[in-house]
Amino acid sequence: MAFFGRYLGGNSFEQTYRCYPSSFIDKPNLEAGDKVIMPPSALDRLAFLHIQYPMLFELHNDATNRISHCGVLEFVAEEGTIYMPYWMMQNMLLQEGDVVRVKNATLPKGTYVKLQPHTSDFLDISNPKAILETTLRNFSCLTTGDSIMVAYNNKRYYIDIIETKPASAISIIETDCEVDFAPPLDYKEPVKPSVSNMPSKGTSVEKEPEPKFTPFTGGGKRLDGKPAKQQAPATTAKDPQIGSDGKQQSTAAGSSGSGGPIRQKAGKLVFGSGANTSTSKGTQKAAAQEKEPEQTKKEEVKFQAFTGKKYSLKA
Repeated sequence: MAFFGRYLGGNSFEQTYRCYPSSFIDKPNLEAGDKVIMPPSALDRLAFLHIQYPMLFELHNDATNRISHCGVLEFVAEEGTIYMPYWMMQNMLLQEGDVVRVKNATLPKGTYVKLQPHTSDFLDISNPKAILETTLRNFSCLTTGDSIMVAYNNKRYYIDIIETKPASAISIIETDCEVDFAPPLDYKEPVKPSVSNMPSKGTSVEKEPEPKFTPFTGGGKRLDGKPAKQQAPATTAKDPQIGSDGKQQSTAAGSSGSGGPIRQKAGKLVFGSGANTSTSKGTQKAAAQEKEPEQTKKEEVKFQAFTGKKYSLKA
């Protein structure tokens, strides 16, 4: 087995390198994509094997059995060295100077990818799909299980790749790929109302009393234009009168014709029963006068049958 820049032979490209982050070569733009920087000898070997563009590679960390995929940006690294984005080294669980095995790969064009942001802040961006589309232009492939980094507005957002179709690793170069989002990792569902607050089946819920319907509560009008007589509201209870000495006085009994007690006016004291009888007689006369015109009206309105003259058929 060849090691550190020596080729393993055969018709495929496979080589091991020591990996370092992009900060070691002063290439900050390397963090915005999934491309690596390889030594010039790798280009010679790839050209000899007639590896076609775009050149895609499979990365192996044999110590942790982690696998990922990447593209290549330049061939300017020192021999036996490969420079990678730092987020890619985190996915591969690689440290500075660890050994990584690089192998050329052919990936199918992707048709579907499902992403899951780590935080809900990414969804607060005005147009997250447009930002993601711009970022993925710097990527050449995606692998299920990886976490990519999206930089926007001086902030870094990490996104997990949950699912890819038609394979677990796909190429996204010059292809139309459907993108779907899963809820963020820190997403919390709204709290549902507790069951204890809900009324149980056995317990009866008290209903508010419904207002009762009271018919004929409006005012009436006559068809002949005369004013209608309004009935005085019926009184259910009689209030006792209070005298000047502060004691409660009972109403005096009326005459034998009146048949009931008569209420005295408040604020006046009446001595003797004669006043009561006189007031009761006055009220009876007023009531009789009111009844007389009513009776005459009823008699006028009443229909009388067979009031005409009689004629006999006999001569």
